[in-house]
Amino acid sequence: MKVLTATQSRQLDAYTIKAEGIESIDLMERAAQALTAEIRRLWSGLLNFYVFAGSGNNGGDALAVARLLAAEGHRVEVFLFNVNGKLSKDCETNRDRLVEGAASSRVVFHEITKNFEMPELSESDIVIDGLFGSGLNKPINGGLAALVKLINRSAAKVVSIDLPSGLMCEDNSYNIPAHIIRADVTLTIQTLKPSFLMADNQEYLGEVRVVNIGLKEDEITFTENPYTLDELSEMASLLRGRSPFGNKGTFGHGLLIAGSYGMAGAAVLAARACMKSGIGKLTIHTPKVNNSILQISVPEVVLHHDEDNYFFSTPVKTDPYNAVAIGPGLGTKNCSAVAFAEQMSHTTVPLILDADALNILGGHRGWLPQIPSNAILTPHPKEFMRLFGECLTNFDQLHQAREQAIHQQIYIILKGHYTAICTPQGHTYFNSTGNSGMATAGTGDALTGILLSLLSQGYSIENACRLGVYIHGLAGDLAAEELTEEGTTVNDLIDYIPYAIKKLKRHASSNC
Repeated sequence: MKVLTATQSRQLDAYTIKAEGIESIDLMERAAQALTAEIRRLWSGLLNFYVFAGSGNNGGDALAVARLLAAEGHRVEVFLFNVNGKLSKDCETNRDRLVEGAASSRVVFHEITKNFEMPELSESDIVIDGLFGSGLNKPINGGLAALVKLINRSAAKVVSIDLPSGLMCEDNSYNIPAHIIRADVTLTIQTLKPSFLMADNQEYLGEVRVVNIGLKEDEITFTENPYTLDELSEMASLLRGRSPFGNKGTFGHGLLIAGSYGMAGAAVLAARACMKSGIGKLTIHTPKVNNSILQISVPEVVLHHDEDNYFFSTPVKTDPYNAVAIGPGLGTKNCSAVAFAEQMSHTTVPLILDADALNILGGHRGWLPQIPSNAILTPHPKEFMRLFGECLTNFDQLHQAREQAIHQQIYIILKGHYTAICTPQGHTYFNSTGNSGMATAGTGDALTGILLSLLSQGYSIENACRLGVYIHGLAGDLAAEELTEEGTTVNDLIDYIPYAIKKLKRHASSNC
């Protein structure tokens, strides 16, 4: 699914209008019909609606919805805020249509030009929020900000059209939280908006439903890459088949540099996830102290011992391997940091940097330019801040990740509920799988193992990132479905990796 900016949303509307040879008011009517149908699915019976409409096209949508709801027999009271005496063309048309039919329907209409008295709203009432849409580019202030606060304090259910009023489509770094509608349901038109995927905006959105109105998003070419939300169909198409005549050499040989004294578990988890994801052969380079633990826990892997008994201290030649991952449980001792820097310079195959590899870089930020091109970094937000500095908001951090990926020509997997994959080409892919049951120790190690497996099998770096993150989240979803989010551990997630792959294969075969 494309995730469009405000500019791209306007381009898509304009493209659809031109391609279909229709007027913008016709497209607005189509949107209103789809929005009304979605409201009907949410609630049944005759209801009281209070519609708050702004002077732009979002207000026009709200007015059209009000007319359609009234035609179905609902009681609708409408407040159109026209304090500047200027409505958009389509908003004005829908005002006139509403007023013309008000006498024969259950519509009470108010056009607010000066003073406004807030109606009493009860918990049985439903507010339709159509004050501001995706065109908003500054915080709401003045009387409309006071209105937002009154709506938020009411007991009524709030349905926002396209976006909660006050929430900007992309960057809300300098927004005023108290001046943003807190919706119970957001009916967003055609596509998600970038701000919907940021953790710090979730309190405003409520339940998000995408309302398809038939815009021609698959036909248009945007001047800048849209964001993309990776979903099941596309991820299933990325999954490669396995040759029935293959052997362990066919499916790749990966090197995992992981573990230190007291941290063998991280190596075990990454190794188990790697083996569950289809790799042919895995070698773990680890201190000798971890020998017995790893031999018992993952007997199928090959062990390569470091010269130090307790910590990583010796770089490894990477010629025999198809891909390398370094970091889980590695520790940040000085000897390990020096060996890590040397390992980066000697690695000529696809490279994943995770966990303590990122912590070492965070403590030696002057080494950042030494990261090989096309390396994959997998930071969570705090690790990202240690690497690249503080950010005001999640969107600010995402923007920084995208800029760093382009500048350093690396892949950054910024982990979170909607994990973001930022590529050297400037594209950003959001992941749609995963749940809060994965907020537990070791799940990052499991992701590293999955990525190492896919890279070793010969997937492109971009596809390995997208598919690896998706499988990781899907395995977590399947585990939580069976065991609950509270009861899911990383070992459960790893056990469900084959079932996640199976689901992708089934979907791919059903769509052939």
